[in-house]
Amino acid sequence: MRSPSFLPSSFLFTTLYLSVLRVASLAPKGEWTFVQNGTTGITALEVVLVSPTLILMFDRVLGDPLQIDGHQAWVELWNLETNTGFPLNAITDTFCASGALLSNGTMVSVGGQASELPPGVTVPPDADGRMGIRIFEPCADPAGLNCTLFEDPATLHLAANRWYTSAIRIFDGSLMIIGGTHEETPFYNTDPENSFEFFPPKDNGQTRFSPFLARTVPTNLFPRGFALPDGKVFIVANNQSIIYDVEAQTETILPTIPNGVHVTNPMDGTATLLPLSPPDFIPEVLVCGGSNSSDATPSEELSSQDPASDQCTRITLTPEGIKKGWIIERMPEGRMMPEMILLPNGQVLITNGAGTGYAAISSVSDPIGNSNADHPVLTPVFYDPEASLGSRFNREGLPTTNIPRLYHSGITMTPSGAIFLAGSNPNGGVVENATFNTEFRVQFLNPPSLSRSRPSVSRVPEEIAFNEPFTVDIDIPNDLNTGDLKVALMDLGFSTHAFHSSSRLVFMEAQLSGNQKSLTIRPPPNNRVYPPGPAYIFVTVDDVTSTGTRVMVGNGASPPVQDQGVPLVS
Repeated sequence: MRSPSFLPSSFLFTTLYLSVLRVASLAPKGEWTFVQNGTTGITALEVVLVSPTLILMFDRVLGDPLQIDGHQAWVELWNLETNTGFPLNAITDTFCASGALLSNGTMVSVGGQASELPPGVTVPPDADGRMGIRIFEPCADPAGLNCTLFEDPATLHLAANRWYTSAIRIFDGSLMIIGGTHEETPFYNTDPENSFEFFPPKDNGQTRFSPFLARTVPTNLFPRGFALPDGKVFIVANNQSIIYDVEAQTETILPTIPNGVHVTNPMDGTATLLPLSPPDFIPEVLVCGGSNSSDATPSEELSSQDPASDQCTRITLTPEGIKKGWIIERMPEGRMMPEMILLPNGQVLITNGAGTGYAAISSVSDPIGNSNADHPVLTPVFYDPEASLGSRFNREGLPTTNIPRLYHSGITMTPSGAIFLAGSNPNGGVVENATFNTEFRVQFLNPPSLSRSRPSVSRVPEEIAFNEPFTVDIDIPNDLNTGDLKVALMDLGFSTHAFHSSSRLVFMEAQLSGNQKSLTIRPPPNNRVYPPGPAYIFVTVDDVTSTGTRVMVGNGASPPVQDQGVPLVS
């Protein structure tokens, strides 16, 4: 096999074209384990990794034990090195908000709810968060003690009220903010914000009306959106989906989700953009779980015992794939409010959620305490995108937890490869001694690679340019088969309400040197394949994955940034 032109022909390399390396089963070798380690001071209903050692979590003001400046805190920074958290000051209420990272590495939290009064409090410590914008700039302190959250609601705010909104990073490094709000009822979206806006603002700060959002009420809260490798955006809400052209401001209607399955809040399924592989980076979307119930049914006629859907649907976003439509698959069980985590080997981990019922609280005919959902699903499952249809799900090596993760749970992969799980609070405040309590216990779902010798990389540049190869040192244990090697570039996403916004995995072409001591990697071709901003590089050899190394992809400039790299060849 001939070496690609970006490497000198005088060197001997084992060429590894990662786009075509596939194995019959990607089930990781060995056992995964759940480990409880630490307790949060708030309910971690929104979770985002903001540095290699720090996780930022958000909740609301309604009884959490964590305190700051004489009142309850609703933002917490978690130190992965000590497994302890401490409060950050916030001004506006962050309950049921969203967020993502910008091209310069800044985390932006958007939306939230109007302020609440905790028991015994006459003046709320939190301001109205529905138009809230909160800024967490990159913080070099690994312990987080000098990190802060910035807000100025008088001068820095959204153009519209957005509760239950979604935010994703797009091709120019800015955020697209999608839909939101439900003001009048505790369940359906009866006061929708059927528009998009951007941060930093586009269109002179005006919103863009969306016919798609208007026709997907009342079950279109937390729409699931993904930036596609051509710069357009895929969005699914209720049981409908579109491709939105940010630049042309047009919506292209896609086939409806089959069998009447609704997949967004309050009938939460989950969704992910499947891994993108060179040279074509063809996008596919997977949507799983949700409910077959009609969203014309009043919530008080729904039941916590209504079965969740076991349906997964998958679509390839090419003209041929769209014409073919959604391909139906079945999970081992139904799930309401599941989460999907992309794994560095290309698999998807599906975890959390309930076997029956709905999202939200105290709004169906027979809530379990306050929970609209029942029968927690306690065992995760793998989805292998490369396996044949009908054999993509397996549970090889996966454990069962004893902690339900239902409504208001948060989750993220960490640079070690461990999965951080926290939260769950299907209640109107802090509740103990119920069937489903307010949950403060932190767990990690640890992969087998944490307990064995694993590949390691060093001399990784802090910043990588699109389409410009770079070389790292690599140390590979002798017992691993170097013929099976993958390099993943990952955005670990922002977790809120059964959705990991901006989560992304792009496989990169790589070549291992003849002495197997260095690895030359070609980044994605441009800022549309991978929206510019922070990422983690993971190297997987023989299904054993390295620790992730943080890099900045692109020039690290503040958004909006110009196109970088080279266009995809159509």
